Amino acid sequence: MNTILRKSILGIAGLAFTGGVFAGPVAAHADTAHAAAGKPVVAVASVQGEQSTITLNDEQLANAKAIIAATKKAGLPERAAVISIATALQESKLENLGHLGDKNDHDSLGLFQQRPSSGWGTPEQITDPEYSTLAFLKGLKQVDGWDKMPLTDAAQTVQVSAYPDAYAQWEKQATDIVAEHWTK
Repeated sequence: MNTILRKSILGIAGLAFTGGVFAGPVAAHADTAHAAAGKPVVAVASVQGEQSTITLNDEQLANAKAIIAATKKAGLPERAAVISIATALQESKLENLGHLGDKNDHDSLGLFQQRPSSGWGTPEQITDPEYSTLAFLKGLKQVDGWDKMPLTDAAQTVQVSAYPDAYAQWEKQATDIVAEHWTK
């Protein structure tokens, strides 16, 4: 067999194997770990790229629970809560941010870094976790097929961030948070 052709075939086979080794067990482990712990398994469309995680303090966990409650209030499924929490993890690390002075991105506020000048609401509304989540979810519902697209695409369509792929890194942690607190 031609040496170049053989190397190409072996290279493709190696990539396929590597992808299976790294992608398969991660997804399988997440489902198995939750099932073994007696926790519900939240469907993950397809975790993209390297994942980040932070340890949540009481305030951050309370904000995550507020996002879950608002998602339920809006009558949306767990996937919407996963997208919302991943978005808030990227935008604020689940901290309800007020005006940050010179460090602020324009007039962005709250969990989702929404801007009063862009029509998201008043500063008081945007810094209310329920209101800001419901505003985010209203935008999400307007995205055709949001529940079937990659998390980062759904979040970016609503948020219009300068870093559109950054939301993907929080999908695993957001999924775990929703799996743990959705039924509580």
